[in-house]
Amino acid sequence: MAGETVITVVGNLTADPELRYTQNGRAVANMTIASTPRTFDRQANEWKDGEALFLRASVWQEFAEHVAGSLHKGSRVIAQGRLTQRSYQDREGNNRVSIELEIDAIGPDLRYATAQVTRAAKGQGGQGAPRQAQQAVTDEPWSTPGSSTEDAWSTPGSFGDDTPF
Repeated sequence: MAGETVITVVGNLTADPELRYTQNGRAVANMTIASTPRTFDRQANEWKDGEALFLRASVWQEFAEHVAGSLHKGSRVIAQGRLTQRSYQDREGNNRVSIELEIDAIGPDLRYATAQVTRAAKGQGGQGAPRQAQQAVTDEPWSTPGSSTEDAWSTPGSFGDDTPF
């Protein structure tokens, strides 16, 4: 949508994503991402931390279940999404405004870690989904999930002189 503020945040989760369900059964996962800028002080010859940014973020539906089942407190993540502003009244009746991130994409930062990615079966959430319902992502992006890794070129002469298509 035009006019939306899209940002990318790199930081650490301050707690496990909190997975909840609305009255209509829609899943939502809420989390806080802490991002602290670091600069190198040449005079002191050391790194210095700047002011930390704590940004509330949320994801919805099946995406929320995937996030809750995959990311945990302390996970370093890269999140991209849209900033939204919400106005509300606190318990004392004061008007408040909060800025939150509606996440479009999120994943682990692999600079200092590794991750094993599995593809969730259609209609299966990430948390509590049976292990056999998840399909491992292969190194071959052209393969169809559940198909044989053999192709027309792997066995010489198996298709005669004609191409298999």
